[in-house]
Amino acid sequence: MTVTASASEARPPLQRWLVVWAVALAAVLALFLLQESLPWAVNYPASAVVPVADWVSALMSWIKSNLSWLTRSITAVLGVPLDFALDLLAKNFKVGHGADAYVLPRLSWVGVCAVAFLAGHAVGGRKLSLLVGGCFLYIALFGQWTSAMLTMALISIAVPFCIVTGLFAGIWAWRKPWAERLIVSPALDLMQTIPTFAYLIPMLLLFGNSPVSAMIATAIFATPPMVRATMLGLTRVPLEIGEFSDMAGCTARQKLWRVLLPSARPTLMVGVNQVIMLALNMVIIASMISAGGLGYDVLLALRALKVGEAMEAGLAIVALAIALDRLSQAIAHKQAKGHVLQAASPSIWQRYPNLTLAIAILAVTTLLGLFVPAFAAVPKAITFTTAPLWKAAVNWVTINFFDAIEAFRVALILNVLNPVRAFCEGFPWLGAVFLLGLAGYQLSGLRLAALVAALTTFCAMTGLWEKTMATVYLCGISAFIACLIGIPIGLMAARSDRFEKIVTPVIDTLQVLPSFCFIIPVVMLFRVGDVTAMIATIAFAVVPAIRYTNHGIRQVPPALIEAAKVSGCTPRQTFVRVQLPLALPEIMLGVNQTILMALAMIIICAMVGTRDLGQEVFIALSKADSGRGIVAGLAIAFIGIVADRLFGAWTAKARARLG
Repeated sequence: MTVTASASEARPPLQRWLVVWAVALAAVLALFLLQESLPWAVNYPASAVVPVADWVSALMSWIKSNLSWLTRSITAVLGVPLDFALDLLAKNFKVGHGADAYVLPRLSWVGVCAVAFLAGHAVGGRKLSLLVGGCFLYIALFGQWTSAMLTMALISIAVPFCIVTGLFAGIWAWRKPWAERLIVSPALDLMQTIPTFAYLIPMLLLFGNSPVSAMIATAIFATPPMVRATMLGLTRVPLEIGEFSDMAGCTARQKLWRVLLPSARPTLMVGVNQVIMLALNMVIIASMISAGGLGYDVLLALRALKVGEAMEAGLAIVALAIALDRLSQAIAHKQAKGHVLQAASPSIWQRYPNLTLAIAILAVTTLLGLFVPAFAAVPKAITFTTAPLWKAAVNWVTINFFDAIEAFRVALILNVLNPVRAFCEGFPWLGAVFLLGLAGYQLSGLRLAALVAALTTFCAMTGLWEKTMATVYLCGISAFIACLIGIPIGLMAARSDRFEKIVTPVIDTLQVLPSFCFIIPVVMLFRVGDVTAMIATIAFAVVPAIRYTNHGIRQVPPALIEAAKVSGCTPRQTFVRVQLPLALPEIMLGVNQTILMALAMIIICAMVGTRDLGQEVFIALSKADSGRGIVAGLAIAFIGIVADRLFGAWTAKARARLG
């Protein structure tokens, strides 16, 4: 007996956890087998569903009835700069009323393209100038100018609002650690995991079907990266710089605005870049509530199954995204390199030559538009369309490869998707809560276990368990395949500089593509359904798996690699036994990001006929049912938070174990 007890006490923790997990899985299996005796533990009873959606709908109705004066005031205030931006870039200014009204032209397309060339040259040289200017010229020549400028107008107002709001929120969170821990970080997690469609529902109800609603939704969605960048940038400022400012006699305000924030400028500019890209992505989706622009063109074309028009509008979105991304990245890189301070010049021209030249070009070309119509609007004679070519190409592929595509689609549905879906939807809700809570306890203790169990229980108690598991099935299988593709590519890129140079432009392009653009080509070939959603999601979510794997392998300290070589390890042994284990936490972080991106894309794929929580949000948006949409959005957010917390805890534990 003594020997047995001693052996039990000496049993290593890993072995004990294996026993615990074996017992837990056996208990869940028993629960499933006894579902006739314990049906409430497998399928959440309808009589116990908590009417959270009704409560939210009642709250939104009360706000709309009692605080309409506030929402109308906000709409009126925000409508002024937004209308100005829309008139300046996409429409014309109307001065006066009726027959006596005088129309002032919008900015000339020639001038905007010229300024794009100039901006690219100022921050990145000739190559960037050709890329950015070429993207704007492409948009003009393909007849997408007005729609693109509607999108640009919304971004030009939403982005500064996001930057200012995010900056002040980040400063507050940095100064008050309790606020960062209790308020800011949970709010940011929720804002970044709630699906984009769910933002539109309360905006539609409170602010109406207008561009202002789209702008507010965009601003809320795109602010979190700026908050995080501000906190990170201020944290990374060396202590010596802060101490030097104290010694120089700076007040707290002077220290913040004249020392710390300028020192953190490179990180802040990265946040600005992310804000721009998220704002562009959200503006495209916000086209569903009268935002107009390129997203609305894509939406109309998809609804009418006009392949060519959808591709042209989608490519215009890609061109705009690439131009804005490369331009903001170049500005961030220039800020990181720093610049030599010069004495103040006597004239504005000498201080800001590029800005002065840009204003002059816009003024001259816009004035010329009063006399030369070709400057005011893109002449029809120089525009061209490739819509017939896209339609013909899709028709050719469909005619010649229909049997192969259909066989692949049907085989995937019957042999992979349907069995996995049936398994997930039939999984006992109580078993899922128990297993996820156990994982949280093993990785980080009781607090994480309680959080994970509570968030999972919410999905069941609101009556959304079946939809939740349908989302988990499609998101999980898409993320799994994305990792199967992305991790090996990342490993090859890490071991070959030449292969990395080939892969990097591809993943950079995939990263700047708005989510809409992944759906268009896939739906043309595979029609609507889960297969289309899965393929589009894999293409959208594969980038983090590649990028983090490559970075993780390359960041292994060279000293450890040299030590392995000195010890007689072959290159293969060095890779398998040294680099791969040390890079595993970074690789798992990439897996975490892949899951979150797959979850975000799955919700957008509700447009192509998936039957999950995304469909719930989509239906709620069409019916303006705020309660239904917000609760479904929260369920989606909680799936993302559970995955993020569990993978984050696992990564932290692995890093601590590896030192």
